[in-house]
Amino acid sequence: MELHIIHYHFLIIILYRSCKISNNTNMGRIQFNRSLVQWQVSGKRVGIVGLGNIGSRVARRLAAFGCAISYHSRSPKPSSPYTFVPSLLDLAAGSDVLVLCCALTEETKRMVNREVMESLGKEGVLVNVGRGGLVDEPELVRCLQEGVLGGAGLDVFENEPAVPPELFGMDNVVLSDHRAVTTPESFRGVLEVVTANLDAFFSGRPLVSPVQL
Repeated sequence: MELHIIHYHFLIIILYRSCKISNNTNMGRIQFNRSLVQWQVSGKRVGIVGLGNIGSRVARRLAAFGCAISYHSRSPKPSSPYTFVPSLLDLAAGSDVLVLCCALTEETKRMVNREVMESLGKEGVLVNVGRGGLVDEPELVRCLQEGVLGGAGLDVFENEPAVPPELFGMDNVVLSDHRAVTTPESFRGVLEVVTANLDAFFSGRPLVSPVQL
């Protein structure tokens, strides 16, 4: 799988969220809001939940924008240059943007609840490119409606393909339909991994991407 597609997709979400563009047209001309730029990405405090393969690549690209990166995971990553935060609540409280890149397990299900969103705050942005079940979706809708949370960028949803209808009318929300990896390059990458695994198996060599069951 072409994992870089996922974190580039994330960057598109977060950069889009940093601007407010009017889609209204008048006589074929685009009308731009005078307050076009809401805030700049550079210098923002970004908290990443799950510093695995995808999370690490997201971190590196945002660090290049001058963002201050911190992360939360099951344990610290000794080789990571970023700040480890043991508590998700503390990570949210110290971040302008909270990015979810972790797997969905019984432990992480709805880990982003109202308390976490309140800690992120009315200027904070939640970005989810992990799994929809990581977020308490009804509370997310309420927090956005009440101004408890500043905005959200969502590529995944709890009950896909169903999306809470309230989200469609919000101008502080960016939605995409879980297609971050549906590209020709991604599919070619999957085919290459499958072919390499089959070749390794029938040649008696270790698999390229073994799965632990």
